[in-house]
Amino acid sequence: MDNDYVIRSSLQCAQYIAPNTWAYMGVRRVLVNERTRYQHVLIVELEDFGKALFLDGILQSAQLDEYIYHESLVHPAMVTHGNPTRVLILGTGEGAALREVVKYSGVNEVVTVDIDYELIKYVKEYLREFHVDSFRDPRVREVYQDAVDYVKGAVSTGERFDVVIMDLTDPYGPEVGARVYSMDVINGIHRLLSDNGVFVVQAGSSFLFPKEYNAVYDMVKLTFPIVTEYQVWVPSFMYAESFIMASKRVNPASLTSDYVDAVLRANGVKTRFYNGKVHVALMTLGSYRR
Repeated sequence: MDNDYVIRSSLQCAQYIAPNTWAYMGVRRVLVNERTRYQHVLIVELEDFGKALFLDGILQSAQLDEYIYHESLVHPAMVTHGNPTRVLILGTGEGAALREVVKYSGVNEVVTVDIDYELIKYVKEYLREFHVDSFRDPRVREVYQDAVDYVKGAVSTGERFDVVIMDLTDPYGPEVGARVYSMDVINGIHRLLSDNGVFVVQAGSSFLFPKEYNAVYDMVKLTFPIVTEYQVWVPSFMYAESFIMASKRVNPASLTSDYVDAVLRANGVKTRFYNGKVHVALMTLGSYRR
């Protein structure tokens, strides 16, 4: 998107909601306003939502409420597996998904994959509140490579992961991320997963962009035996973010509140939003998505 749409003035930036809908947000200061080899990166401090990351004009997350998004992305998949030891994150982003994964004491290795080294350099410097230095965890291995190429290479070398988290830009967003939403990649992820592996992908808004969302959902449905969709309201996004979770064995909708809380306790995981009751609530969608 044209950068003129992102920064209207020195005091405002725009949150893209739909093709003809924008929300303007007060800006306290601009921290980064640069174009990398792959995308435009804007890191600002918003008046109401704290620090925020925009990529090609689309808000990725904001400091005040990012934990709602990232906990909802990571923990349902981790808990559905129950005892993941090796995790793959496609799309390193703010490092907040990584922050949530390394909370699990049973995890031995986390591989993060991102094509944009410059972006992650800015993230490490300016968004420490998001990643809380999780990159320094000795269990973390950073890979700077196109996600499509990484998945293809990992399949060819027989890599295996218990959980794969795809936290890229929206399927209707910047081209750098959109091209990863393909049957080849979804099939590759299925092959990368262990026998009881779990895959989760953020897929934008099923309400505002049903065509693009359903295209991703249908690809996952063709590949995995168990597919569950869920969503959570993110105030700074100003819409409900949709997620698609796929599993080889366990249906996340079958997990009880007590079981979820027990898994979190066993792994020493503390959260601000996600818990057993929230998990059960997330698995319940309105009739229009059933």
